[in-house]
Amino acid sequence: MRLHYAPRTISVAVAITLEEAGLPYEPVPVDFSAGEQKGDAYLALNPKGRVPTLETDSGTVLTETGALLDYIAALAPGARLVPQDPERAAQMRSVMYFLASTMHVNHAHMRRGDRWATKKASFDDMIAKTPENMAENARYFTTDCLEGDYVLGDQFSIADPYSYMLCSWLERDEVSLKDFPEIAAYLDRMNARASVQAVKAKGML
Repeated sequence: MRLHYAPRTISVAVAITLEEAGLPYEPVPVDFSAGEQKGDAYLALNPKGRVPTLETDSGTVLTETGALLDYIAALAPGARLVPQDPERAAQMRSVMYFLASTMHVNHAHMRRGDRWATKKASFDDMIAKTPENMAENARYFTTDCLEGDYVLGDQFSIADPYSYMLCSWLERDEVSLKDFPEIAAYLDRMNARASVQAVKAKGML
């Protein structure tokens, strides 16, 4: 498989999950600073101009982080990255959908305001609001998403690489981890995992 990613973006959650699953893949960096994600070659692969993009062994092109994480878990059932119990699996995905629909969007308001507006005053408002929104999301993550060492308590799941990436951006969004010791400890646990160490060694984080 070939994973098209940009360093330190949500696409790295897919790489972490591939490492957890023990599946081989080729990381293909996409240079955002050069606008490579908007070039014809990349748009032919992913018309959304976003990462991640995964080319499967069969040649199928898949996009969207949550879908890719589920796909990887299905390829490697022995890694137990999704709970067998339907209610626990739904609870796991509810966290992932919150991250995708709310927390990631709030983060993007800091630096990607042109997705929603055109006036500088609008950008300024979004930037000013981002720390408040992200702090609120961090509180919700702590009280309603993080059950213990991981999202599902003792069980590591595909929700964790996703959560790890979003939580790792909090300080960039002017949210102090001193106010969220549970998240700081969670990031420490994740940083200690072999999968995260592997993607760091590859220069993806």
